[in-house]
Amino acid sequence: MFRALADPTRRDIFERVIGRGLSVSTLAHDYEMSFAAVQKHVSVLERAALVTKERHGREQIVHGNVSTLRRATELLKAFEEIWIGRATRIAEILGEKGSE
Repeated sequence: MFRALADPTRRDIFERVIGRGLSVSTLAHDYEMSFAAVQKHVSVLERAALVTKERHGREQIVHGNVSTLRRATELLKAFEEIWIGRATRIAEILGEKGSE
């Protein structure tokens, strides 16, 4: 997921399809790249479970999947708590050694 969002075009696509579905062709109009290149960006986002595609006739509608981002946020918060706890403990240990 983080690799998928590392690219600015993919981040922009993801932001645009959150809350509303857009066709791949609509997305492609706003970028100075080929339709196929936009399709590849969407495929990377889809493999990372950040978007889903739904076929409507000849068009594929791209929808953002916020739940994947929420799960990643929860994971990062858990890691943050672990590292804050470790840094606090290191500071306590160093404080104890400094008072001896």
